[in-house]
Amino acid sequence: MMAPRSQYVCRECGAAFAKWQGQCPACNAWNTLEETRVERGASGRFEPLAAPSPVSLLAEVPPESSPRLATGLEEFDRVLGGGMVPGSVVLIGGDPGIGKSTLLLQTLASLAQTQPVLYVTGEESLGQVALRAQRIGVDGSRLPMLAEISLERIDAAIRSTRPAVVVIDSIQTVFTDQLQSAPGSVAQVRECAAQLTRMAKQQGVAVVMIGHVTKEG
Repeated sequence: MMAPRSQYVCRECGAAFAKWQGQCPACNAWNTLEETRVERGASGRFEPLAAPSPVSLLAEVPPESSPRLATGLEEFDRVLGGGMVPGSVVLIGGDPGIGKSTLLLQTLASLAQTQPVLYVTGEESLGQVALRAQRIGVDGSRLPMLAEISLERIDAAIRSTRPAVVVIDSIQTVFTDQLQSAPGSVAQVRECAAQLTRMAKQQGVAVVMIGHVTKEG
């Protein structure tokens, strides 16, 4: 195995450079470049998502129909085109406090009546989630919960429990050991989202990520 190399990633904009610089050339922020160890040949990890494909005429391509998992919430299913698709990734974004977590707690509790699911919370403790569930009348008797922010441990839990649908609340709290930047930085959010997307495609798991819209966008 080849030795890892170093690159410097800006914690503000996520741009990567071979050498450290005092000012990020991409966003002009000062003292934001952090050293990150990168395994050589790591780009091959995305090959399953980029399989070679010939150019085809649309009229010659047979339509692909994917089974959908109805959530039981009519309006949510309508927005998703009829329900969750196995292997799909959905981002629910919006300002903090508008009800994203409450909506998905209700959705997953409904799905849990017929499908294996997993709710991963990094924003709140399990006790806080249980209190919110009690307040809105959600039946949590069949709803598995995991309080975790490590991407590697989240991935292991998903592979061991094999849920049909996973909620990540929120993507800004998740971090991977492959990067040294703090959770919520552009580099961490981008890498964790990419790895969760790859896992969803490989495992056939529908992943719903909550993302907060901040003043930085």
